[in-house]
Amino acid sequence: MLIPDLDAFDREILRILQGNGRLSNAELSERIHLSPTPSLRRVKALEQAGIIAGYQAKLDRHKIGLGLTVIVGVKVDGHRDANAVAIQEAFRAMPEVISCHLVSGEVDFLLECVFPDIARYEQFLLGRLLKLPMVKDVQSNFVIRTVKGGAPLPLDHLEGKGV
Repeated sequence: MLIPDLDAFDREILRILQGNGRLSNAELSERIHLSPTPSLRRVKALEQAGIIAGYQAKLDRHKIGLGLTVIVGVKVDGHRDANAVAIQEAFRAMPEVISCHLVSGEVDFLLECVFPDIARYEQFLLGRLLKLPMVKDVQSNFVIRTVKGGAPLPLDHLEGKGV
């Protein structure tokens, strides 16, 4: 794995923008103690390198009526390339699936799904998920409370790298 060559300014920019991606360049440059032009140049370089992959608003699930989170383990029937591609495409097309991970262990995929209520989850499970021909088994885990979620990525492993 290639670790990017990031200096202390770049790492601080990443830390700050993970907490507030709407920060103005003037505010960012003030926080990192760098003038606005080099600050903006660094942000643009981080964006062009793909290190900053984008910006988005973080919505409160409960306030928009998506109070039920279900972690779904999916076991597939057969591990052929065609099945793997097809099921991943199916998961990507399901708006209820907000994250999907190919994992090792008892299941093949872990899905994080959101719904307004249990009835909608039942419709999703019976009407869509279990109708996929490659799905062999499903394990549903209902989230009672999120203790930690949406945390910024740790950057400590980058200390000492770069200038």
